[in-house]
Amino acid sequence: MPENKSWVGDLWGGFAAMLVALPSSIAYGVAVYALLGSDYIAGGVRAGILGAIIIGLVAPFLGGAPRLISAPCAPAAAVLAALVTDCLSGVHRGAGALEPEKIVVILTLVALFSALLQLLYGFLGGGRLIKYIPYPVVSGYLSGVGVIIILSQLPKLLGLPKEVTLGPGLLSPGSWQWVALVLGAATILGVLYGPRLTRKVPATIIGLVAGIAVYFLLSFWLPELRHLDHNKLVIGTIGGSLNSLLPDFPSLWHHLQALNWQDFQDLIMPAVMLSVLLSIDTLKTCVVVDALTHERHDSNRELIGQGAGNFCSAVFGGLPGAGTMGATMVNLNSGGTTRRSGIYEGLFVLVAFLLCSSLLAWVPIAALAGILIVSACRMIDWKSFLLLRQPGTILDFCVIAAVITVAVTWNLIAASGAGLALAILLFIREQTRGSVIRRKLTGRQFSSKQHRLPAEQAILEAHGNQVRVLELQGSLFFGTTDQLRSEFAEDLKACKYLILDMRRVQSVDYTAAHLMEQLETQLKEKDGWLIFSRLPASLPSGRDLRSYFDQVGVLDSTRKVIRFESLDDSMQWVEDRILESEACFLSGQEAPLELAEVELFRELEGEQLLALVACAEEQNFIAGERIFNSGEHGDQIYIVRNGVVRIVLPLDKGHHNLASFGRGAFFGEMAFLDRGASRSADAVAVYNCSLWVISRARFDEVSKHHPSVGVRVFARLARTISLRLRRADDELRAVYDN
Repeated sequence: MPENKSWVGDLWGGFAAMLVALPSSIAYGVAVYALLGSDYIAGGVRAGILGAIIIGLVAPFLGGAPRLISAPCAPAAAVLAALVTDCLSGVHRGAGALEPEKIVVILTLVALFSALLQLLYGFLGGGRLIKYIPYPVVSGYLSGVGVIIILSQLPKLLGLPKEVTLGPGLLSPGSWQWVALVLGAATILGVLYGPRLTRKVPATIIGLVAGIAVYFLLSFWLPELRHLDHNKLVIGTIGGSLNSLLPDFPSLWHHLQALNWQDFQDLIMPAVMLSVLLSIDTLKTCVVVDALTHERHDSNRELIGQGAGNFCSAVFGGLPGAGTMGATMVNLNSGGTTRRSGIYEGLFVLVAFLLCSSLLAWVPIAALAGILIVSACRMIDWKSFLLLRQPGTILDFCVIAAVITVAVTWNLIAASGAGLALAILLFIREQTRGSVIRRKLTGRQFSSKQHRLPAEQAILEAHGNQVRVLELQGSLFFGTTDQLRSEFAEDLKACKYLILDMRRVQSVDYTAAHLMEQLETQLKEKDGWLIFSRLPASLPSGRDLRSYFDQVGVLDSTRKVIRFESLDDSMQWVEDRILESEACFLSGQEAPLELAEVELFRELEGEQLLALVACAEEQNFIAGERIFNSGEHGDQIYIVRNGVVRIVLPLDKGHHNLASFGRGAFFGEMAFLDRGASRSADAVAVYNCSLWVISRARFDEVSKHHPSVGVRVFARLARTISLRLRRADDELRAVYDN
């Protein structure tokens, strides 16, 4: 967008946003300070206007979200109004009521502490964490704020005397002031139906103008409405100079000195709750703007900007605020594109105050109450009732309802604690909904990639039920350990070797680690082993799971527990233990096979066997030595006399073990069949090994003189390869079925 159009758009956006933010800010200020008495209503107006000016100027300058309009908001009004109520009743400290002047100082300090916490959130990267608060908890908070505002503004809408509370007042229509009710109703209708007349003027302005117009219309029949003195239906004189905006600093300092340590302690929870609510409200608005503009805001920088704005506002007695949805949407739709639009909004609020302060004195309090009630109704998450339709979402609705109930019945401070507890409950529910066991296999369904002799395979098949392979996933913590224990309790009775594949595990706490120790103890009683495979070196939290298991004693050397880097290594180790227990030789310890003992050449004898022996070459390799590399050309087939050879597929990042071949097995058959094609993988000696090597060229010479040799060998090759493929099919089927 051209620079000149950007400036024009920001000017119009800032002006339009001011039309929304100014009346709302005044209404929020009055909602808080009117609780102190009618003499403090003008102070509430000043606090709201100061908040709109200072936050509007500072937050966009330092913030990280273009187009965002920051001003006093409903959560701030609800928290501070609840604090005022507690101070007046002495609930916050179990003592008597405080003087209004002292309460004003307390409100200032809460705003200051809250701003400092927002700055801390931003500097510590808390912008990402606050967005992770579950939506039902956020919905409950904001809906609770909406209900509190409605309950606090209904007395003003009905014009109830100060000594009459809401409950008895609702049941006594005789105590209602019909003038206040008419003014509030006119304002509400203007806000709701104004957009049907025109969308060029913000709905709050239409509603406010409607309320003021009806007020002056009624003044023709009610002469007492034409005077400001002792008129409790309007805001009253507030002054129109810059000096009138500034607080009485000497008086504030005097009352600040009168506070004790207990007073400061009582401010901690309201400040924490206010900082979290303002941060959530701001970031929620930023997310909506991002979705509409296809941009991304800087959450941490925005929290720093909001904290700085609220700090400066509190220093001068202004109301704290946040990035507000209504004013921001108006700014966006009016052409605002950069942070300048937010700064212009603050400047326009200052200009409007200086030019229109005399008109502000005539704003009806009931009209402001009507604006707040409409705003509060829109804060309530009415869609949450749809959660009752599905059994799976009833708990989410209960969370929302519980937070609202605690907020209304007690206060928002208690609701913050309830919200935190319910957030933990929601997390545990989500973590325990799915199984932490991704798949479960026995030794009969799954084997290592080492190709065994038929006799060895028969032994492993017979003892396969002694082996259990469990691939775990998700979070292993106190909420899922009982599920984990229950799901394989029966398997644990039958198995002797338990392999836990940890590759997909996201987190492990001490409760889960203790369960691992219990599993090892149970297996040890039957001379079994607990085997860990693919322990993550770095969980999403950054924890090294291998080091953690060492620290808590799970991998203690005195225990019958062992870990391997791969699942194949784990399974191969278990198979070797089973074969060893059946008096079979371990890989690398057995006597070298002669060519006549190799299964591949079992049907050859006499001259045929002698001819084959003549073309076979014996080669020896030490552990770790490469037999061939991928990409090399060769036509040899390799037969393992003793030891183990692993076939490894090299990758851009690491490698993948394809198969292992032990005594009597063969490898390299694809290049042998393709007559010298390039190798597709590496071959590495796992142990010291001895091999028979037969090249295709020399084998063809033998086949010319002994055609039956070629026929029988190729037939045996085909049969062995088909058996390997069938076994691979069975393993794949077992994996996907589980």
